[in-house]
Amino acid sequence: MRYSIKVSQKTLSVRAVVMRSFLIFAFIFLTFGTTAVFAQHGGKAEPTRIQFAAGKTSTLAGLLSNGQEMEYAFRASKGQTVTIRNANKNLFDFRVFSDENDFETEYESSPTLTFEVPATGDYMFFVRKKQVRKPRTARFSLTLAIK
Repeated sequence: MRYSIKVSQKTLSVRAVVMRSFLIFAFIFLTFGTTAVFAQHGGKAEPTRIQFAAGKTSTLAGLLSNGQEMEYAFRASKGQTVTIRNANKNLFDFRVFSDENDFETEYESSPTLTFEVPATGDYMFFVRKKQVRKPRTARFSLTLAIK
């Protein structure tokens, strides 16, 4: 037995418009709606830019869990001295690098790191929560001075 359904041309075109609208919405949502989710869970976001007033230090503070990092960027000129102070060396370490200037430190657990800037440019600064049993989450506070 064969069944046939008669659908008017007008009904078919309304269904086509609704289907096309749904497909466009789904495409836009999947393309742009998930971008924020990727940045929060595994994607790379832009580092926080550190701004300095002349002769002042910048205090960086935040909350990190085991293994998490926070990224910062700062600009320095050749010959300037950068000093980083880590208030809690048992829970946090940090490193500085610049791809454009071929400069990199290892992760530092020392309370203070001082170095002379080898070339003018942007430098990345990472703070990382060490893997410890307790506390798994903690607040950090580091100071960065450029003279």
